[in-house]
Amino acid sequence: MLRGWREQRRISQLELALRADSSARHISFIETGRSRPSQEMILRLAEHLEVPVRERNALLLAAGYAPQYAETSLEDPSLGALREGMERLLRSYEPFPALILDGTYTVLAANRGIAMLLDGVPERLLAPPLNAMRLTLHPQGLAPRIRNLRQWRGHLLEQMERQIALMRSDSLRELYEEVAGHPVPESADEDTADDAACPFALPLRIEHRGTVLSLISTIATFNTPMDVTVSELAIETFLPADPETFAYLQSLTP
Repeated sequence: MLRGWREQRRISQLELALRADSSARHISFIETGRSRPSQEMILRLAEHLEVPVRERNALLLAAGYAPQYAETSLEDPSLGALREGMERLLRSYEPFPALILDGTYTVLAANRGIAMLLDGVPERLLAPPLNAMRLTLHPQGLAPRIRNLRQWRGHLLEQMERQIALMRSDSLRELYEEVAGHPVPESADEDTADDAACPFALPLRIEHRGTVLSLISTIATFNTPMDVTVSELAIETFLPADPETFAYLQSLTP
């Protein structure tokens, strides 16, 4: 398992040893099973290899140690303060869209800005558990309303590919194969009208009730998480990319 992560990161045994203050010989012995690493060494190597928290537990178990990181339900009382803080963040971001996702893009919470974007999506696609990738790329979801669908689809698929390489998740790969298989309508236009006006990031250009909105996506995660669930949470927010989008969203505020 350690060798698999090291090779995936394209790091030699010597380089990993130097980073972890060890020796290439010791790294080799660990990888071939000739040496049993300490719990501290496993966690140190995992840190330098940027192994996800969930997979660090798997490394510990493989070496005969108990998992280091709990996997707590988001509904557990111990995460109450975190849950309340995220919900306040979503509300404070209105009328701009914001949502909370897990590691497979399941929507855990969303604000009224997201509900506005989903206006008109068929009920069957809104049945729980909601999945942001399915809602966005499904031919009957948001895809027909995205003016720069080919660009935005490419961005999302590349994002998923990077996550699959990092997490090695079967469920994430299945989701990728599903959404990547959706056909792109031949009529999908490449609307790049705002490229000059928004040169710093690719905007999501999506139509809402006849008005084309231009939104910039930002994603925040938690630093140094000590829980598997928390390590896989992501808060995605959408900033207006132009004054027209800002004014339109503000006009929807009660």
